[in-house]
Amino acid sequence: MDARRRTLLLAGTLLPLGARSGAAGARAVGAAGSDLPPPPPPGIPAEVLAGDGRYWADVARLYDITDEVAHLENGYWGSMARPVLARYQHHLEQVNRGNAWYGRREYPAQFEAVRATLAQVLGVHADEIVLTRGATEALQALIGGYNRLRDGDAVLHADTDYDSMITATRWLRERRGAEVVSIALPEPATYQGVIDAYAAALDRYPKLRLMLLTQVSHRNGLVLPVAEITEMARRRGVDVIVDAAHAVGQLDFQLADLRADFVGINLHKWIGAPVGVGAMYIRRGRVPDIDPYMGEKGGREDIRTRVHTGTANFAAYLALPDALALHQRIGVANKQARLRRLRNRWMDAVRDVGGIQLLSSPDSRLSSAIASFRLRGQTTVDDNKATVVRLVKEYGVFTVHRDGLASGACVRVTPSVFTPDAHVDRLAAALREMGRAVS
Repeated sequence: MDARRRTLLLAGTLLPLGARSGAAGARAVGAAGSDLPPPPPPGIPAEVLAGDGRYWADVARLYDITDEVAHLENGYWGSMARPVLARYQHHLEQVNRGNAWYGRREYPAQFEAVRATLAQVLGVHADEIVLTRGATEALQALIGGYNRLRDGDAVLHADTDYDSMITATRWLRERRGAEVVSIALPEPATYQGVIDAYAAALDRYPKLRLMLLTQVSHRNGLVLPVAEITEMARRRGVDVIVDAAHAVGQLDFQLADLRADFVGINLHKWIGAPVGVGAMYIRRGRVPDIDPYMGEKGGREDIRTRVHTGTANFAAYLALPDALALHQRIGVANKQARLRRLRNRWMDAVRDVGGIQLLSSPDSRLSSAIASFRLRGQTTVDDNKATVVRLVKEYGVFTVHRDGLASGACVRVTPSVFTPDAHVDRLAAALREMGRAVS
């Protein structure tokens, strides 16, 4: 993130809010302005700040999260912080009060301002970004609309990819006449091993034209070396569509770092925008390679014609710059370091337990907030559902099962920036007890 973008967001640059009236508007503005954490102390490395319990307790106080359980299933979506929620409520009141009078006169320009703000944060041009209702909508538009396939061309996905995206790639068999192939990534994963798996697929399937890469897997948290794989594919004339649903807001990178032309993004996960906010990126010059959505009319190079959300949640989009401002105040490098520290804390505590099989790589280049495990030998969906239920009932720890990996089902653990050390320690203690019973 360059200094100009950082300064812009730390200064709290937000959208024009239109006419504000009454106490509701004043309350919303006050809540957003007075309920922010102090900025991180200057000059402290992210890895050091990650262990500063007082700072992260200040961050946690921004979130009203249930205390019924130790909440370690934050991969579904990211809760809004209180100041973002206040702004969202303000925007919702504004939209509701103004109705179509507001929606037709003021909202279009504000929506375009949101788009421009997001593009600036991501380090791309505004005409390379279009807002969607989530990464799934963006990626389905990219996969389904990719028009460079011919009969006999091949499309590749891996076992770590998201279910809906795998379904979309398989649909290309009917839509484009493509052969759809799947690979299983090595487990445990190594940096070179992952690259080699994709290199082997490129050699094995010379008719490959399109590959799906999931930057951070929702199953086991594996972080792919996307840039290396993308460059390797490009040399073979193979395009890449990147699923960055769990990457944007969690990992410290810019879209250009991926070297990919097509990316689907979630903004209601690690950025903390309201549910129903995502984006699609298409690099300049590549828009014609994605069909207009169901015949949408417009310019050949207009990315906005490649998706059609209909009448979406205006207020959710308007709150995006508020979420981005808080995200930047904390700092993405600081978030990444904190989340990895929490992940490593529980994993390191159970690494020597024979009855626990850890599925996530110890290599920091391949690691994210998300990590997965299973009780040794328990690979079915029912086995892992039972583990999730037991963790809740006996230990007060909330997780979720995932399936789809070639090695079997697992339990996913996902902390957030508001997660205290004590919650991952509670998980570790539970796993040590459960693991010893099956080892």
